[in-house]
Amino acid sequence: MAETTIELRKTALNAVHRAAKSKMVDFGGWDMPVDCCGLIAEHMAVRTAVGLFDVSHMGDIQLRGPGSLAAVQHLCMNDASKLAVGQAHYSAMLYPNGTFVDDVVVHKLSDNDYLIVINAGTREKDIQWVRKQIGHMPGVHVNDFSDYYTQLAIQGPRAAETLQKLTSTDLSTIKNYWFTWGQVCGLHNVMIARTGYTGEDGFEIYIPSDEPTSARVWGEVLAAGAEFGILACGLGARNTLRLEAGMALYGHEISDTINVFEAGLGRYAKLDKPEFVGRDALLEIQASGGPGRQLVGLEMIERGIGRDGYSVFSVDGRRLGEITSGSPSPFLKKNIAMAYVPVDSAALDTEVAVEIRGQMVKAKVVPLPFYKRPRKST
Repeated sequence: MAETTIELRKTALNAVHRAAKSKMVDFGGWDMPVDCCGLIAEHMAVRTAVGLFDVSHMGDIQLRGPGSLAAVQHLCMNDASKLAVGQAHYSAMLYPNGTFVDDVVVHKLSDNDYLIVINAGTREKDIQWVRKQIGHMPGVHVNDFSDYYTQLAIQGPRAAETLQKLTSTDLSTIKNYWFTWGQVCGLHNVMIARTGYTGEDGFEIYIPSDEPTSARVWGEVLAAGAEFGILACGLGARNTLRLEAGMALYGHEISDTINVFEAGLGRYAKLDKPEFVGRDALLEIQASGGPGRQLVGLEMIERGIGRDGYSVFSVDGRRLGEITSGSPSPFLKKNIAMAYVPVDSAALDTEVAVEIRGQMVKAKVVPLPFYKRPRKST
């Protein structure tokens, strides 16, 4: 029987990445750069200067109409009624049992207009879920704008200085997790959001998704950041940056088998809202005394790297769980990981062992996140 080849999806910058000889991989069905010029160099550029990411593979769902707030409130666990126009927040769509459909960022465009940014690997599932959950609700229209935008993330302590060269919008007036619309690289009505997934200050801009425009803006951002040492960055650096910052990744720290409290994201679940999908299950978990396991940070004590999927044991040899994400930390110069362990093994400084190629290697529980960016002095 002949094999069926599924063609990978491509962003509008695919040719640019290939021309730059970035290392490309299949990421959730997308042909994406994992390494543009060296993972460690890219990682350090974002921590100390500025880096540029193509994140156009992420999805964008618009909910529009007088019923849009009710729809967002039903779909997502955070309280969108608290958002002002121009503000965004972290949230999640849940299954009725309190596990994750996906984590999302909700942007309030107007009183009757919300934009939900979803993950790339879950795009089709998310959109089907949204249509299934709110298709019956009055006064709301669902629009899939995922292919309408090229989304660029400019991240790092010099991100504002870099982007400011390309826009007349005063970026200093945009607070963290707020956004506005302005002219960027000569393009009108570009959404400029002070958001990101690296643990650093930075911006995400949404521009038209045609290849010439996308390539031109990509090049102009790189030119603007040249004096700061900007680097084009791939998914590899994005992963180590978000790991240092203790940020969840779908399929790793969150999934359809992990609930909100286990993932340590209960602060975003507003259980005082009248209802949302998954609320009843979360209340039941809370009433029963909370989850039995917990996401923790691990730092290797002995030499060794705890990789994704490696088992974690107690010092007396009891299997506790497994690592969800693990890597050397380019900035902290330590080997770090996140893992699920029973609550009674989650206390800080608890010593555990990670099985690495048949050997037990000592590690200990440490606080999350591993890294917090320094606050600017006033």
